[in-house]
Amino acid sequence: MKVLIIGSGGREHAIAASVAKSPRVSKIYCAPGNAGIGTVAECVPIGAMEFDALVAFAKENEIDLTIVGMDDPLVGGIVDVFEAAGLKVFGPRANAAILEGSKAFSKDLMKKYGIPTAAYETFDDPQKAITYLETAKMPIVLKADGLALGKGVLICNTKEEAIAGVHEIMMDKKFGDAGNHMVVEEFMTGREVSVLSFVDGKTIRIMASAQDHKRAKDGDQGLNTGGMGTFSPSPFFTDEVRAFCEANIFQKTVDAMASEGRPFKGVIFFGLMLTEDGPKVLEYNARFGDPEAQVVLPRMKNDIIDVMEACVDGTLDQIALEFEDNAAVCVVLASDGYPVSYEKGFVISGLEKFDEEDGYYCFHAGTKKNENGDFITNGGRVLGVTAKGATLPEARANAYQATEWVSFENKYMRHDIGKAIDEA
Repeated sequence: MKVLIIGSGGREHAIAASVAKSPRVSKIYCAPGNAGIGTVAECVPIGAMEFDALVAFAKENEIDLTIVGMDDPLVGGIVDVFEAAGLKVFGPRANAAILEGSKAFSKDLMKKYGIPTAAYETFDDPQKAITYLETAKMPIVLKADGLALGKGVLICNTKEEAIAGVHEIMMDKKFGDAGNHMVVEEFMTGREVSVLSFVDGKTIRIMASAQDHKRAKDGDQGLNTGGMGTFSPSPFFTDEVRAFCEANIFQKTVDAMASEGRPFKGVIFFGLMLTEDGPKVLEYNARFGDPEAQVVLPRMKNDIIDVMEACVDGTLDQIALEFEDNAAVCVVLASDGYPVSYEKGFVISGLEKFDEEDGYYCFHAGTKKNENGDFITNGGRVLGVTAKGATLPEARANAYQATEWVSFENKYMRHDIGKAIDEA
């Protein structure tokens, strides 16, 4: 069969690598893709939001399954457009992708159906938000309602910071239209855990747990980024925590969406906070996390095509998800200065040393090829270096060893990815 993947980052490279393992797949395309994805798929120069051009390409090339990796096209309704054209596509329709597309929607959903989450208020008037914050307990969290590339969240320690945050989100529109509405949320403390799941509208199958590191610098300092590294599984996602989430969060979310007339098919990413009062939902995403996909998918034993088709067809109850009894750690190699400003166009060397058979992966996020055919840097997050190991400490050591194989000018990374493992 022929598969089309939509997206251009490390997540899409991880998806493409998983799809390439399927004996059912004869050809993979990726739109628009990147240089690394081009080693396992044919990249086509069509943007992720060019729905009509993507549909035309899928029809012309007789694509059997399209996999949407990114949030923007999902929230924008690409699945609806593909389905209307009679094409098989993996991902939620627009009315279900709102689970990620609007934080106010997801908070209201959780309140209505009794799914544990932080206390919150929503605002569309900045002055009312400021009035509320005058007497609110600090620290507090401000969230732009819409999509903001994973960066529309401000943690404010003082009233002054919170009021400045309202100006930033709602008045200065730092995150664009995502800040037309804003959620003000109670600040929760505890361990964060990411849990990805496959969903077919009614049945949910949980993938291996993971934990992302969002801050740019060691010790969780610096600005929020799209993710500087991750590990799987999380030692904090214990059997007890999983049992609580299965009873109070996972299936309840799927049932709530179905009850609202928004059946969800695709991937639900549960961002959880393990508080003193038990696990609570920090956020939902309507697709694979990045870089979480880069440590979860390499550990999955199932043929990803079988699982995705079951989600589309509503037969996920017939699938038993299986993961290897090991661990994986991903360290992101970024361009120094990310996420603010950075140079690109530097030649990358050492990529030939990675061998997936040995448990080492190099997922490309921001790369392209120059006129000489060399891989060069083309973004803030350049590569995701992933390694497996029998244990998390072993996977971590392997991943950091592998980062030394790769060199490019202005290479930057955190040196404490997975350090929480040592505290488990």
